[in-house]
Amino acid sequence: MTWIATIAYEAATGRLRSLYDRVKGPGDNVDNIMMAHSLRPHTMEGHMAIYKYVLHHSANRVPKWFLETIGVYVSRLNGCSYCIDHHFAGVVRLLKDDARATAIRGAIESGRFEDAFSPSEAAALRYAASLTIAPKSVTEAMIEAMRSAGFDDGMILEINQVTAYFAYANRTVLGLGVTTDGDILGLSPGNAADPDDWSHR
Repeated sequence: MTWIATIAYEAATGRLRSLYDRVKGPGDNVDNIMMAHSLRPHTMEGHMAIYKYVLHHSANRVPKWFLETIGVYVSRLNGCSYCIDHHFAGVVRLLKDDARATAIRGAIESGRFEDAFSPSEAAALRYAASLTIAPKSVTEAMIEAMRSAGFDDGMILEINQVTAYFAYANRTVLGLGVTTDGDILGLSPGNAADPDDWSHR
């Protein structure tokens, strides 16, 4: 599951058990990326707070399926199969259109954004690629390209924050050897109306 020790749900007590109860899914399942924090529960709390607010908050205006897609793309660029598997399953669940999801996966893998994305979505994905691979290469012109394609500055901030969050999540996973063994793919804290509801459904 990870290269470091973790504490299983059944063995958790105190603050850790309380946090597990907030993030768990069906059958008391806790995603391995969260369990990786179990020796320092305060880092799990920080991780979940930023994850929920950046990706699953009701105030976001970029469609959730596209925010998840950005996460899949960033994870592919970083070689993080754990996050690809989890979040592409989320894309499939949100879209409820297997053919569209398959086209999106193919476009992400080939880099041919025109096969599945609008020009505005492609501009956001190009920005996410630059920010992931070579952050210093990001220019104001890239922001202007997204603005010209139809994203307002608040939406650009959402795209920036999702891209930055997945850089963190990917490095948490890859740096600790987190696997999907035992995880239920595609669950997320779906109650966008309550930012403090972290339960995975």
